[in-house]
Amino acid sequence: MDTSRNTHYPSYPYQRSTQDTVQPPSKEIYQYDAPWLTYALDWCKTPVEQKSFRLAVGSFIEDNLLENTANIDQTNDFTPVAEADSYYPITKVLWEPRKSDARNSDLLATTGDILRIWELVDDPGYGQSSNINSSSRTNNNTHPHQQRLVKKAELVNMKQSDFCAPLTSFDWNETDPSLVVTSSIDTTCTVWNVETNQAKTQLIAHDSDVYDVAFMHGSADTFASVGADGSVRLFDLRSLEHSTILYEAQPTPNTTNTNTNTTTATSRTSGTVPLLRLQFSRMNSNLLATFHMDSAIVQILDIRYPSAPVAELSKSHSGSINCLSWSPTESGQIATGGDDSQVLVWNINQSSGGADSRSYYHQSTQRYSHQPPRSVQDPLLAYVADAEVNSLTWSKSAPEWIGVGFGKTIQALRV
Repeated sequence: MDTSRNTHYPSYPYQRSTQDTVQPPSKEIYQYDAPWLTYALDWCKTPVEQKSFRLAVGSFIEDNLLENTANIDQTNDFTPVAEADSYYPITKVLWEPRKSDARNSDLLATTGDILRIWELVDDPGYGQSSNINSSSRTNNNTHPHQQRLVKKAELVNMKQSDFCAPLTSFDWNETDPSLVVTSSIDTTCTVWNVETNQAKTQLIAHDSDVYDVAFMHGSADTFASVGADGSVRLFDLRSLEHSTILYEAQPTPNTTNTNTNTTTATSRTSGTVPLLRLQFSRMNSNLLATFHMDSAIVQILDIRYPSAPVAELSKSHSGSINCLSWSPTESGQIATGGDDSQVLVWNINQSSGGADSRSYYHQSTQRYSHQPPRSVQDPLLAYVADAEVNSLTWSKSAPEWIGVGFGKTIQALRV
C-alpha cells in the first residue's frame, strides 16, 4: 500500500501489482451522498455476506434527525433502503450484534433523548402507489424504499424524576446481546435488558456529564465510561459497589476567557479536559483507546496497568480527533478521524522508529505506571476526505472495509 501522507487521494490508497492487468480493477470506494449532514454511523453485523454490506446512518439537522439504512450490491454506490423520523438528534446508532441469521429481520438501536429499538422489515407496499404522505419527503405517492424501520421499543428510566436527561452514547453487548448500556449528561450510566425493555441497574458513573460508554470485548459484565471530568472508569456488573479509575487526566491551568464557548469554559473551570470517546480493542480486551476534547492525540490504556497510557498516537493529525475504531481482525490496528479531514490507520505495536514493538506484550508484566507511554507517530495508511471526519466504523463482517462519515457524505474505504 502507498502510505504517503502528503497526497489527497482520489481513491483509497492501495498498491496494485503491475502484472495484475487482466482483471478489471475492483472498486475501492463506495459512496452515499445524503440530503443532510451525517453523524451517527455503523456497519451491519450480520454474518450473512449478502446482508453485511449495509450501513445505518443518522443525520444531524435542525428540525429532526433521520435514521437511514443503506446497502449496495458491491457494483454500484450505496442506495437508501429504509428511513425513519427521530425527533431528537441521534447521538449513536448500532446494529444488533447478531450471531446467527435465524431471524429474517434486523434490529437497530439509537440514542438521543431516549434509547430506541428499531426493526428493519420488508415493506410490502414497495413500489405501489399510496395516498399517505411518507416521512421520506419524496414528491411522489409511491413507497420509496424496499424496507421500513419500525419502532419496536422506547426505553425510558424516570424513577427519580419526570425529566429524562439526554443520552450521549451507548454500547450493545456482543457476548450477551440482551444487554445495552447507555451514558447520559446526568452523570449516570444505565444497563438495559432489551429483551424485557427494563432497566437492570443505573449508577452514578462520573462527577459530571458522561460522554461515552463501552463494554469490554468478550465480557458480559465489564464496561468502561469517559466523561467531562477527564477520567476513564471501569465497572463490573457483578460488583457495582466498586469501580476502578483507569486513567485521570492531569489538571490543566484554567485558560478560559470571555471569547471561549460555554462548553469549553464549563469543562475547564475544574482544571480537567474532558475525554470524549472510548472503545475497547476487539483483539486484545485489555486495551482501550480514548482521546481528550480538542486534542490530536489518542491514548491507549491497558486495564491491567491503571493511571497512565501505555501508548500514544501523536504528531500525525493536525486537528482535533473526533472518532476512532479498532480493527476487528488485526491486533493493534486502529483507525482515527479528525478535523484535519484525515483518516489514519495505525499499528500500536509499531514504535515511532517503525520497528515492530512486540516487546510491549512480552514485557508487559514489567510495566509500571511511572514509565512514559510509547509514542507511535507513523500511521500505516492515510486518507484525506473532503471535509472534517466525524464518524468511523470498521466492519466486523467485511473487515477490509472502513465506513467514514464527513459532511453530507458517507464512504466505504477498502483497506
